[in-house]
Amino acid sequence: MGFLTLRNSLLVAAAMSAFVSQALDHPGITSPELSAGRFTLVEASIPVSVCVDPSDNSAVQIAAKNLCEDFGLVTGNDAAMVSVPEGRRLVIAGTVGTPLVDRLIKDGKISSSELKGKNEKYVMTVVAAPFAGVEEALVIAGSDRRGTVYGIYELSEQIGVSPWYDWADVPVSHHDNLSMEKGTYTAGEPAVKYRGIFLNDEAPCLTGWVKNTYGTGYGDHRFYERVFELILRLRGNFMWPAMWGWAFYADDAENGPTADRMGVIIGTSHHEPMGRNHQEWARNRKNYGAWNYATNKKVLDKFFAEGVARAKGTEDVITIGMRGDGDEAMSAEADVKLLEKVIDNQRRIIKKESGRPAKETPQVWALYKEVLDYYDAGLRVPDDVTLLLCDDNWGNVRRLPNEKERKHPGGWGMYYHVDYVGAPRNSKLLNCTPIQNMWEQMQLTYDYGVDRLWILNVGDLKPMEYPITLFLDMAWNPHRYDASSLLEHTEKFCAQQFGEENAAEAARILNLLCKYNGRVTPEMLDSRTYSIENGEWRKVADQYARLEAEALRQYMSIAPESRDAYQQIILFPLQLMGNLYDMYYAQAMNNKLYKNGDPEANLWADRVEACFKRDAELMNYYNKVMSGGKWDGMMTQKHIGYKSWNDAFEADTLPEIHRVEVSEGNGGGYTFSPSDGYVSIEAQHYYKAVNPKSDARWTVMPHMGRTLSGLSVMPYTEPVDGAKLEYSMMLPEGVKEVKVLVVLKSTLAFANLEGHRYSIGFKGEEPKEVNYNGDLNEAPKNIYSVFYPTVARRVVEKSVRLQVPSHKAGEPVVLELSPLDPGVVFEKIVVDFGGYKTSYLHGEESPRRVAE
Repeated sequence: MGFLTLRNSLLVAAAMSAFVSQALDHPGITSPELSAGRFTLVEASIPVSVCVDPSDNSAVQIAAKNLCEDFGLVTGNDAAMVSVPEGRRLVIAGTVGTPLVDRLIKDGKISSSELKGKNEKYVMTVVAAPFAGVEEALVIAGSDRRGTVYGIYELSEQIGVSPWYDWADVPVSHHDNLSMEKGTYTAGEPAVKYRGIFLNDEAPCLTGWVKNTYGTGYGDHRFYERVFELILRLRGNFMWPAMWGWAFYADDAENGPTADRMGVIIGTSHHEPMGRNHQEWARNRKNYGAWNYATNKKVLDKFFAEGVARAKGTEDVITIGMRGDGDEAMSAEADVKLLEKVIDNQRRIIKKESGRPAKETPQVWALYKEVLDYYDAGLRVPDDVTLLLCDDNWGNVRRLPNEKERKHPGGWGMYYHVDYVGAPRNSKLLNCTPIQNMWEQMQLTYDYGVDRLWILNVGDLKPMEYPITLFLDMAWNPHRYDASSLLEHTEKFCAQQFGEENAAEAARILNLLCKYNGRVTPEMLDSRTYSIENGEWRKVADQYARLEAEALRQYMSIAPESRDAYQQIILFPLQLMGNLYDMYYAQAMNNKLYKNGDPEANLWADRVEACFKRDAELMNYYNKVMSGGKWDGMMTQKHIGYKSWNDAFEADTLPEIHRVEVSEGNGGGYTFSPSDGYVSIEAQHYYKAVNPKSDARWTVMPHMGRTLSGLSVMPYTEPVDGAKLEYSMMLPEGVKEVKVLVVLKSTLAFANLEGHRYSIGFKGEEPKEVNYNGDLNEAPKNIYSVFYPTVARRVVEKSVRLQVPSHKAGEPVVLELSPLDPGVVFEKIVVDFGGYKTSYLHGEESPRRVAE
């Protein structure tokens, strides 16, 4: 295993074989055998010293201190942190502009050309005789403070300390000797400038855990220090702090300074303008009055000014604009002119309080929900302000900038969710984002020029370990993985957490878990989700049961010290969701048999009760037993008993059950054959695929969607003219008309606001044009009837009646399907001539053969 680890996607080619370890138990480190041709990091359990110039930034000092402690995790002995380069061998970490690094540059020991003028870049290289009396040193030099920090934490990873060592209890393997191959290495510069996470919806889980861990009702600097370290170890640099009931700045005056010292940039969420937390206003409404700029301008301006003044001297990003009191729309009388006035005044406040032109303070305007309507109505902000777009809260981007908009100097950002509170149901319990969905939407986002700010709503942080990693890795280099290699990321992540020998199987299980969970969230799952009549319920419940058995088999085979991490990332979410499937399947069986008066209904009722009890036991294990009770309170989210969008019910509730009283006593060249009056075809199993006239190509996205895959013309920035799919099938003689159901990914109309289209028809007949997402928006007439039910289930289903050309028995007919806009992702096609029954997975695929 070379130096190229999970996140090092941009390493120079010459470095690919570096950090080679002769030991196979952990990637990126060496065996106890030390040689003269390698740089020795640890010998006889004694690590090299870590030298940092005293004048270097506090962020570098803190990261270097953590590196010294990381050496202690590996060897049992912390490395010494020194300020003067002396001794035979040492690690030197520093930033361009500090005496140590500038001296190395001046003496020609390292080159400045790779660092000066760069953003958050480091270079790691072994230097002979860097200073008098020093034989050699591993130099980590950064273009700026975070570049140096990232290089330091890269070395931590290479000696075997995962970024998740604390937040997921990933163990660190012991080594007495460590060495690395000499060379020069870099991860390059990040593709996205601001990359971070949003702690949100923090009650009851995160709030409860913090209370149990720190004794506070809010996150103080001790808590946030751990969060900041994680962000930096994952090469992020940005955060929106939790804001439901917490106030980052007001709760603990050390929170902001701690972030600045560590090198993390703080912003405030889409409805918290001018560096103020919503709770700072909510707790003082009686004194402040109404959150209404038209009637309470003076008080609000003062409130805003205090926030900007507090951020002076930091890198913090100021959110501008204004929404309603809390995460709500503004009052009905709000209009474009009022918001223009708000923003103009906010800019004047920023200039006054910062003592600099407003454009020199980073600002963002969040086009979230109703704010996007103001943008569409013509409201604009100054050129230097970043425009923050968002997804639909379920992982589909709402809007992307067109060619003209992409020229906006302040750039564009994306606010993305893996946690959400809102209609049609909250999504807070588990990660329900398929790996492929995040990859597809974020590479789409980047391809459309959104590269200034990426922020991920992660809820309580746990249990979102993998999506956080994937999101921040993509923010560093969105094009590192393509549709065919995406799961290499998952495997490398699993190798880092569970060891190389367990990586492939763990990644397979994790991918399927994310896929299965993506079909429907636990909050929306109930006994009616799947069809009991056609065996669909049994199939999906069995898939979870099988996957759990496979995960348990791996869990028992891995080292005991790795089991807590495996529980957190894979086994617990799999068991919890699988148990919910088992429970609701049992409820569906109970209800069906009860209607028929079948006494077997009682056995299924028992099963519902047993699953309900097991759910509580699994939650208790996570809180009280796993990791010695370290995560007590983190898994207390209600999830059984939803009746509406929110979780306002008192506690998890046993699903309704009844008892019967008993008296004592693949793709290319396929032709399909119908079964039961219909033909069901996976999109990738075409007879023929014709690529467009552009440089785009038909691309299969494995595991996307509810069944097999997604099929689309990529890249989305290329024209789709000429693209076509053909599906060959044997229909009975005499069938003249059919109903064709096309299943597509719930992509929003990001390019053509009137809707994206495709054409469909049998060869020899006139095709029909279908607009499949023109009503997939938040217009009042669509929001609850179309929008939320559709995006939450991740697919669009469109039916059309088509004429079938005259044909003889045994003679195939060909259905032609063509996208007319970018981003159209086909998943399944069902041709119904009288036998298809509605199902969530759109029927079992029909028998097929490959044409000779």
